[in-house]
Amino acid sequence: MRFYWLIIGVLAVWRLTHLLSAEDGPWQLLARLRRWAGEGLLAELLDCFYCLSLWIAMPIAWLIGEEW
Repeated sequence: MRFYWLIIGVLAVWRLTHLLSAEDGPWQLLARLRRWAGEGLLAELLDCFYCLSLWIAMPIAWLIGEEW
């Protein structure tokens, strides 16, 4: 893997995690998503920055990885 793909992946994971867990988004869409999640498992996932970052990192690692 090239080093710049690693940096791009790290920045993408951080940006998506921060967007989903802390920002309201355009037209309050992400705030509505968090309200819709209520009290369940999805709400807990969106509240925990570290847990959410792991779940977001898995598909990104799969996309940029070249081999197992």
